[in-house]
Amino acid sequence: MATEEHIRYGKSTKEIAMDFAEQLKYNQDADLYHTTQEGRYQTIAYAIRDRIIHQWHLSRKTQRDKHSKRVYYLSLEFLMGRAMTNNIINLGIEKNVKEALASLGYSYEELADVEPDAGLGNGGLGRLAACFMDSLATLELPAYGYGIRYNYGIFRQQIRNGWQVEQPDNWLKDGNPWELKRPDLIYPVYFGGEVKYINENGKDTFKWVPNELVNGMAYDTPIVGYGGKTINTLRLWSAQSPDGFSFQEFNSGDYTEAVRNKINAETLSQVLYPNDTLYMGKELRLKQQYFFVSCSLQDIVRRFKRTGSYDWKKFPEEAAIQLNDTHPSLSVPELMRLLIDQEGLGWDEAWDITVKTMGYTNHTLMPEALEKWPLPMLESILPRHMQIIYEINQRFIEEAVAFFPMHTDKISKVSIIEESTPKMVRMANLSIIGSHSTNGVAALHSDLLVKSMFPEFSLIYPDRFNNKTNGITQRRWLLDANPGLANLITDTIGSKWITNFDEIANLKPYAEDPAFVEEFAKIKYQAKLNAASFLKKDCGIILNPETLIDVQVKRIHEYKRQLLNALNVIMIYNRMKSDKAYRDSFTPTTFLFGGKAAPGYVNAKLIIKFINNIAKVVNSDPQVNKLLQVHFMPNYRVTMAESIIPATNISEQISTAGTEASGTGNMKFMVNGALTMGTLDGANVEIAEEVGRDNIFIFGHTEDQIAALSKNYNPYEWAYSDPEIKSMLELVDSYHFNIHEPHIFEPLKKSLFDYGDKYYLFADLRMYHDEHERATKLYSENPAEWNKKAVINIASSAKFSSDRTIKEYADEIWKIKPCKVKKSKDDSVLEDAKNVD
Repeated sequence: MATEEHIRYGKSTKEIAMDFAEQLKYNQDADLYHTTQEGRYQTIAYAIRDRIIHQWHLSRKTQRDKHSKRVYYLSLEFLMGRAMTNNIINLGIEKNVKEALASLGYSYEELADVEPDAGLGNGGLGRLAACFMDSLATLELPAYGYGIRYNYGIFRQQIRNGWQVEQPDNWLKDGNPWELKRPDLIYPVYFGGEVKYINENGKDTFKWVPNELVNGMAYDTPIVGYGGKTINTLRLWSAQSPDGFSFQEFNSGDYTEAVRNKINAETLSQVLYPNDTLYMGKELRLKQQYFFVSCSLQDIVRRFKRTGSYDWKKFPEEAAIQLNDTHPSLSVPELMRLLIDQEGLGWDEAWDITVKTMGYTNHTLMPEALEKWPLPMLESILPRHMQIIYEINQRFIEEAVAFFPMHTDKISKVSIIEESTPKMVRMANLSIIGSHSTNGVAALHSDLLVKSMFPEFSLIYPDRFNNKTNGITQRRWLLDANPGLANLITDTIGSKWITNFDEIANLKPYAEDPAFVEEFAKIKYQAKLNAASFLKKDCGIILNPETLIDVQVKRIHEYKRQLLNALNVIMIYNRMKSDKAYRDSFTPTTFLFGGKAAPGYVNAKLIIKFINNIAKVVNSDPQVNKLLQVHFMPNYRVTMAESIIPATNISEQISTAGTEASGTGNMKFMVNGALTMGTLDGANVEIAEEVGRDNIFIFGHTEDQIAALSKNYNPYEWAYSDPEIKSMLELVDSYHFNIHEPHIFEPLKKSLFDYGDKYYLFADLRMYHDEHERATKLYSENPAEWNKKAVINIASSAKFSSDRTIKEYADEIWKIKPCKVKKSKDDSVLEDAKNVD
């Protein structure tokens, strides 16, 4: 969908076709008839990338020449998904590319489908980072994203006999045409050893003498803003051995030792961090975090010192570093180390620079999820950093005592060091103390951070805490994922919504327009047909597009309450089996589940098995299976989301109130016209405020009610005092869903009854079931009203654009301004060569 704002990235369809043919010939040594689909995908990707390079260089040059302040977004995860269609849409050349490929006998959609997902993240945290990168570029804000170039991303999930089985995701096996290797950008990263106290040039100083070295090499990926004017950089670090292969040891017969050091070094960027229940897993994860932090900060410092004449006091005026959760929190002691040990600054000056530069985003409300590291391990791996952390903590405690005299319990809570066995280093405390801003990611979350999670810190630093409600990019999740709906919106209110999502509110009057609502319904049905086609090809699931489609897709975790959804499905099934009138009036419904469980999270994996067993029974029961279907979609990922979300009628956002920081899936469903079934948790609260309570299905106890309930909650009473819930549980206890596998679900039952139903499933189940019944009844009895509410949801979603979120970060935390980049000229190649950044 090209606009006047787009730069011309090619003169014609014919030119793109010619570039494709030349790339195929000269880069693949092939012709139009003798190559693979993978080769053809790589070829069109390189042809498109060539159109990006000039503007990418010009973006960096313009930002340098204007001395623009940059934001550096540090995130251990970037869940980017596929790049090609998003880049082509943002460049405004989709029509030309489709025509060029068609003229050569190829399908654009088929080649786009070859690209693997860049699954460099576990879930919402990484996908948020990806949306933020898109918004930063579209808003023309100078930015770098920093992370790790994992050779293997989030595992590929298979389902065998109902169980999750993890398979490696070798997403780089055919190479990545969108990245550029930067062998000129390699930084040393050190571990272990000892710290010596020495006198150098008459000055007492600390000298870290490490005993392990790993090099980090940069790989750059262009992030194309919509309109193609600003192209920012995602810089990912790959671990390299400084020694490579030892021929001496190989020739002496020690084949294993010849490559051991190389393998050990490169392990740091091999796999998206593993389950951390074992010590060695924790050690690898800690090393991964420091590896990418050290490479990134060295790179930032290099860029600042590039001119040769610099004033360290101006460092915060040129750089804003945002920590996406606590994974990059070692940035605080690492920047202090660089400034003090390498640049010779005094403590006070270095600390002032560090605090002014750093910002920290918190992403959790659960104390047990706050990252902590065993002090002995951190001290062994990073001895100099541990010294700096001790000093930060001592100085902070001296300051904190003035706020809490005679309150050792409060001082203990805010200390970076937890006095446990072994002692632990609290990374959230370090991040709060070492940054000038701490933000939550939804209004409720930010409020609870101050009131419940960090009340002592909010008294010490009242001006540091703020809210930045998450958002999603409408370009990926509407324009790219749902072109039928995007075209309808553009035909109705114009295309300004693509870059100014406030414009989407102009759609609201059309919720009263029967012709528009009917057209929306047709597009939703087509999206269901598309989703059915995708699922059949991807995993063999047969989806009935004539049914209401109810979807819960997210990481599998007990607090997200997929189990609550599953229990409700059983209640529906049980009633359909025993009540003919209910069965005859039932709204045909398909329940879709999707998401991955951490490999070591036993109950989460058991929930997946439970859902699959329910699906097997329900889908094979002729009494109900024409009306009720249940499916677990294996290997949920960005590409699957782009197909499933546009087809959804009910979006399940049912976490226990007070547990979900924000959620962004709820926003993706909303902009695609699904109605939310949710608790007042995370961003659901703000969605309800924007759309109105008449256009959302809210149930369950609030956060305050949960807190009151916790004092004497008895799940047994809540469950067995309700005849319908009791009957459902008796059906489960009869092994109806695991007749050949008795007792396998006992751990789930124990979590609900013996261990107190930590996430209050039985407290909310009746309300959930009733609200679900209300929703399905509306869908079947008054489809026009349902679709009207869906349109109102879309029209009310302006707040949930990541453009709005990023503007707030830029104005209130980073203090950065847009840097306008002009159109690249074809004769700029020589100039580009002089300005590599």
